[in-house]
Amino acid sequence: MDKFDPATAHLLGACDARAAIEQGLLSSQELVAACFARIDELEESIGAWAHLDREWAMAQARAADKFRSRGLEIGPLHGLPVGVKDIIDTSDYPTERGTLLHQGRRPTQDATLVSLLKEAGAIILGKTVSTEMAVFSPGKTRNPHNPAHTPGGSSSGSAAAVSAAMVALAVGTQTNGSIIRPASYCGVYGFKPSFGRISRHAVLKQSPPLDTVGVFTRSLEDLALIADILMRYDAQDSAMIPIAPPCIGKVLAQQVPAAQHFAFVRSPVWEQVEQVTKDGLRELIDAVNASREKTVDIVDLPAPFTELHEDHRRVMEADLARIFATEYDTGKTELSAVLREMIERGQQVSDREYHDALAKMQNYDLLLEEIFDEYDAILTPATPGPAPAGLDATGSPVMNTIWTFCGTPAINVPLLQSPEQLPIGVQVVGAKGDDARLFRSTRWLLNILND
Repeated sequence: MDKFDPATAHLLGACDARAAIEQGLLSSQELVAACFARIDELEESIGAWAHLDREWAMAQARAADKFRSRGLEIGPLHGLPVGVKDIIDTSDYPTERGTLLHQGRRPTQDATLVSLLKEAGAIILGKTVSTEMAVFSPGKTRNPHNPAHTPGGSSSGSAAAVSAAMVALAVGTQTNGSIIRPASYCGVYGFKPSFGRISRHAVLKQSPPLDTVGVFTRSLEDLALIADILMRYDAQDSAMIPIAPPCIGKVLAQQVPAAQHFAFVRSPVWEQVEQVTKDGLRELIDAVNASREKTVDIVDLPAPFTELHEDHRRVMEADLARIFATEYDTGKTELSAVLREMIERGQQVSDREYHDALAKMQNYDLLLEEIFDEYDAILTPATPGPAPAGLDATGSPVMNTIWTFCGTPAINVPLLQSPEQLPIGVQVVGAKGDDARLFRSTRWLLNILND
């Protein structure tokens, strides 16, 4: 890597920035300063950050540079700034969860994932904006591609900060569509891993059977870099099991042994997909199939999947009613109308309805296994269309619900664009537990499209 202007360091991806720091071409202080210069330039119009502390971030950077100057072995994220969604506990910053009810909340301990980031050498640049309690009511964030459009939610600040090159790495969460949707709207890569693969300890609970931590970057390689750091077993999260890490970066670097076979899934909510998305996906499929015979087949999900969106709603809203009961009872007037209504619907879900919906997860999983027995991965829209105009809503998560409920890994790949130059993502979905293979299939797809 040649010497470059440190003032443009914010434009580097994480892997390139890490290489520059390791080679002595860039200091962490220069990188953090470039990120803050970018934030100073754009934050007023985008509003991606809930909490920033420039002095503390620079102090972390100085410590990182001092550590490296001693000739010690550095971690895989050494000196790299990361944005962390404001529902994830950090001891160095407030965690206010996008609501006045938690204003001033200051945790004394880091979430497990934050500790892992720090252990890898990362610098916590600040806390990114979350929608209210990570549900639907928007925060202040705007879409970097057009500030009159939503950035999506609930991980709106994380997606927007990465899109605007304020930071190369950011962490978010998904309980319905809160990683893949904002990644699609903001034109960045987003990764929702298999359920139970990243610790949720000291992360705001919404619905324990559904809550998943994920990440945002501007490249597939960067996505693998940070995912590998976070996918470590934590006994404090009961959804996790002690299995070997997936080593995504190592698998991603390997040669794909054979042409990949994709199932294009329209899903039971295909009628909600906008024509611009359908047209773009058709062109993409034709392009892939033109280079490789029978690479993509159109596959319809089995009939039981028509019930899944209602099953997801019952589970999520019943859990919201239970977990947010204190906020509802003591601060109802401070909650948005949309969250109050979800809680009130959740209060009407019976225990039997809740457990029946959860019991159907296994059946859905078995049906998906039949598809993955034949196909390497699934292609499907990440969102119905580009980011809607207006800031009073965060868009529809309907294209993400199936994969969240089934706990399968998914990656948003920013491949399409509307006539108005707004991004539209393509969602690549893998078999549950096969996260590394999903990355390899996605890399193969990108290579075919770039040939």
